[in-house]
Amino acid sequence: MQLDGQTLILGADNGAVAAKLRQISSELISLFLTRGCEVTGIQIRVQVRAQPQVEPPRPRKVGESAKKALEEFAVELADSPLKDALQRLAKRR
Repeated sequence: MQLDGQTLILGADNGAVAAKLRQISSELISLFLTRGCEVTGIQIRVQVRAQPQVEPPRPRKVGESAKKALEEFAVELADSPLKDALQRLAKRR
């Protein structure tokens, strides 16, 4: 936010916020004037911020006891996608 003469300059994070500020700018000017501020215009500028880079999650490893339990459970199951998934999970190291 910056005041340049009688013009208030506002920064918005995205276009949707900027559009809403533009819609209510006349109301804001009226509010400023009733409170004794000499604001006769409002400029809205979109200031897009760069998205923080998110680190991809590291694959988790299955412990020895969990591996054994998964293998034992998979043996008890009939051939199915669940059995295949449990066997793949047990092989992760």
